[in-house]
Amino acid sequence: MEHMNKEKFNSQLSAITQGQAMVAAIRDYQKELLENEKAGSRTHDAVAMQELMKDPELEHLYAERLASMQKEAEKRAKLERKGHGELQEVQEADFLEVVTNTDRCVAHFCHADFERCKILNQHLTVLAKKYFGTRFIKLSAPDAPFFTVKLQVKVLPCMIMFLNGVASDRTVGFDEFGAKDDFPVSVVERRLLNSGVIIPPKPSDDSDPEDLPEHRRRALKQSKLTLTKGSSDEDSDFD
Repeated sequence: MEHMNKEKFNSQLSAITQGQAMVAAIRDYQKELLENEKAGSRTHDAVAMQELMKDPELEHLYAERLASMQKEAEKRAKLERKGHGELQEVQEADFLEVVTNTDRCVAHFCHADFERCKILNQHLTVLAKKYFGTRFIKLSAPDAPFFTVKLQVKVLPCMIMFLNGVASDRTVGFDEFGAKDDFPVSVVERRLLNSGVIIPPKPSDDSDPEDLPEHRRRALKQSKLTLTKGSSDEDSDFD
């Protein structure tokens, strides 16, 4: 009786062991099928993308985009050759040609020894980089007597805005900037936006500062800095 029970026990144990092995094998097989399915899906996706790249419509779209980028690059290079993207000093003999051949131009009549002229030049340098479509120039008022008289420039700094060669607006001294020296560049920017001489950036440009290129982040940081107070010359009469 005891012998029979032992054989029965061994038989049951063997069945359990085989059953566990079968379950494990089934589990491994299911895992293998799942991995193969995933691999097959990745292969299928890769093939699908390769086929998509051969689509004529996509090639046409890519060609149009490339042509647009090349046209924009050529336009930018042409503007750079004209002096866009920087605050450029011009001579009186070149002044008329510059303002009449530029759609939007900001001209700063200044004096090299006036502290407030230097402050405004710093702000305009920042804005020239940001608003590439507008040309920013500075002109030494003492060295341009003809235009200082014709444009009635009597107080420095004097910033005149030109639209299609016509003097459409101006600021005189720092009265419109709070009559103080430590105003941020955004004050000048807002004034120029109101005059229409600079065009607001596209919505895509209003992105997170961390997403901007390095030079744009530096310009943005610089625009938030304030300049040291203590200018000894107030809005200077220039007769």
